[in-house]
Amino acid sequence: MEGIVGMNDMSRVVEADRAHVWHHLSQHKAYETADPRVIVEGKGIRVWDAKGKEYIDAVAGGVWTVNVGYGRESIANAVRDQLMKMNYFAGAAGSVPGAIFAQKLIAKMPGMSRVYYSNSGSEANEKVYKMVRQIAHKHHGGRKWKILYRDRDYHGTTIGTLATSGQDQRAEQYGPYPDGFVRVPHCLEYRKQWDVENYGERAADAIEEVILREGPDSVGCLVLEPVTAGGGVITPPKGYWERVQEICRKYDILLHIDEVVCGMGRTGTHWFGYQHYGIQPDFVTMAKGLASGYAAISCTVTTERVFDYFKSDAADPMSYFRDISTFGGCTSGPAAALENMRIIEDEGLIENTARMGDRCFANLQALMEKHKIIGDVRGKGLFLGAELVADRGTKEPAPEKLVQQVVAECAAHGVIIGATNRSLPGLNNTLCLSPALIATSDDIDQITDAIDKSLTKVFG
Repeated sequence: MEGIVGMNDMSRVVEADRAHVWHHLSQHKAYETADPRVIVEGKGIRVWDAKGKEYIDAVAGGVWTVNVGYGRESIANAVRDQLMKMNYFAGAAGSVPGAIFAQKLIAKMPGMSRVYYSNSGSEANEKVYKMVRQIAHKHHGGRKWKILYRDRDYHGTTIGTLATSGQDQRAEQYGPYPDGFVRVPHCLEYRKQWDVENYGERAADAIEEVILREGPDSVGCLVLEPVTAGGGVITPPKGYWERVQEICRKYDILLHIDEVVCGMGRTGTHWFGYQHYGIQPDFVTMAKGLASGYAAISCTVTTERVFDYFKSDAADPMSYFRDISTFGGCTSGPAAALENMRIIEDEGLIENTARMGDRCFANLQALMEKHKIIGDVRGKGLFLGAELVADRGTKEPAPEKLVQQVVAECAAHGVIIGATNRSLPGLNNTLCLSPALIATSDDIDQITDAIDKSLTKVFG
């Protein structure tokens, strides 16, 4: 581990962090008696903290982001070179890396044609909501303004995107929220809401029921994650997506796929999660793995049909999309994204993700045979979850405190994993895995071995 400053210096860093940094998703009372975690270096799939402890990072930076792993000098060089040449100009003008990356990205997304740059997943999703509302005003006489979202899904941390949070604990105490955002049921068959044979179709039909209740003329858009992330790593049942597409076309509802987590190879086999299901969205949003955290960037990708809505009446000064993202003009984002994409392609990381995902899934299923506390294993590619239950028959969720003890025990074994956290009241009981797409068989086995030992320690 080269490049780490001396431990005396690190103690000053930790104290500065404790005194001045407000950590995300953290209760700081604990830091009055214990050191906050400070990560100081990363290489490949491993990171080191301020105490010199080494970890396998099985959550790609904590929130499903560092897809190509740490220490990629070629990305750092690409960003540095671009910053020296041209670091920023507002997005009302174009840039060289912005144009080139947009072209390469669209080539991987048949049916899509336009890329709008911003700097976070929340912002990318908020752009869609604004586009839908403007389309409603300009082209539907103010109708078709409502946006449907799904229980357990998550789309961001702004007030607008929290209005579409299907995770009640993420949204609680931050309201009141704006009108026109309507929830539809989740599609998790493990916790099924209907006793039917074709659960996927029935779960999709529940969306149609909401549309009919609200009035089809009032509904403009449906936003969904292809695989639900923080709501429990939920893969859709067979038949779900086909029926969703049919419903959207039937009622002329724009389909928005939030690929902030799933995009850029995370689910294996394809570049994007939605491409597993043969559907054609109107909007696709992405961030996180887009540049693997080497620069801030997000994209709102649309069809030409959506784009045309905003240039159909050039004589109207209010007809174009009157939005700007200051840091959407940073050239470091697309420069990093270009090199990130090259690495994924040249190193065959999407194929590796499919193989290692199969291995990790099999390992988790083997743990399920050993540990009765595991009620369900699900996911796609290197995006996997294991739901912990106190009783398999009743599916009573394991206590959240004990789930977090499993996470802590894994860290003690040198593996950082995740768990649903402040998401669903009484259902924060799913362990979450999303290691970098470079993971090897040995990495996967070490991750699941740590989970095995930790489950034994906590539950026996």
